[in-house]
Amino acid sequence: MDYRRFDDKIVVRLEKGEEVIKSLKELCKKENIKLGEITGLGASDSVEIGVFNIYTKEYKTKIFEGMFEITSLVGSVSTKEDETYLHIHINFGDEDGNVRGGHLVASRISATCEIILSVIDGRVERKLNEEIGLNLFEF
Repeated sequence: MDYRRFDDKIVVRLEKGEEVIKSLKELCKKENIKLGEITGLGASDSVEIGVFNIYTKEYKTKIFEGMFEITSLVGSVSTKEDETYLHIHINFGDEDGNVRGGHLVASRISATCEIILSVIDGRVERKLNEEIGLNLFEF
């Protein structure tokens, strides 16, 4: 991973073999980022996504292997119990133009990934909402 900070924006380049979630958590810790917005695109050869089942309160996950273009990576940075909490969704397309998407669990970069992290001066903590089963923004 390489990056450069410009005031409240951080431009990030992930390298082949790096994992998106792990890399962004490391960056947030290093730069002491507690709140922000993430956008990005790139290429991946392994993507694990989840879809939340509101009845069982669990994510159903699926792993995809192949050549994929990450057409959209969007999400937020916040904290839960003072630790970095990333909530990111991904859309990715295959060589036939089929696009899939969901909650990003993991993604290994196959070529590169370009991410813009917009840092927000502040902090929003997450708390488990028992009724819904998700960690929601707590204001």
